[in-house]
Amino acid sequence: MSPSAELSVAVALVDVSEEVLEHLLTVAIQDADADEVTPPLGSAEGWNSERISWFREYHHDAASGLDGPARQKSWAISCNGELAGSIRLRRAGPGTLETGIWLARSFRGRGIGSEALRLVKAQAAASGATALEADTTAGNAGALALLRAAGAELVAGDASGEAAVPVKARILLG
Repeated sequence: MSPSAELSVAVALVDVSEEVLEHLLTVAIQDADADEVTPPLGSAEGWNSERISWFREYHHDAASGLDGPARQKSWAISCNGELAGSIRLRRAGPGTLETGIWLARSFRGRGIGSEALRLVKAQAAASGATALEADTTAGNAGALALLRAAGAELVAGDASGEAAVPVKARILLG
């Protein structure tokens, strides 16, 4: 775990064990939209069996770490001992890692995402990466604000308000 002293809340990255995985899934189903957490899967809207299976498989695969077969690592985000969401790193190219984050609705807007991103940036730098990238859309104001605050340069897309326009962010580490 990597606790933080910067916030009035303690934020940490937690390895995803079987127990943590099931608790994280419960948090996701109860307090996040399936589209914020998983790719679109299955014929039913929202949390369906395909999305739940994907969620479990994704976190199982990511347990092997950046040098494992999936070339990615995910952590649960803990806030004052409660699971609040998840953040990940994935190898994207030489010296570059890609990140993604989701937070349960009840944990948003409190600086938790910023602190989790700071912690994962430190993990990325410790792994030898020189850059961290993230993909979002112009309509995701929260993600854009988080990335800008972390020093990201928007290298693709347009944040003009078209919700579906892709935006790529790049943060130099060092």
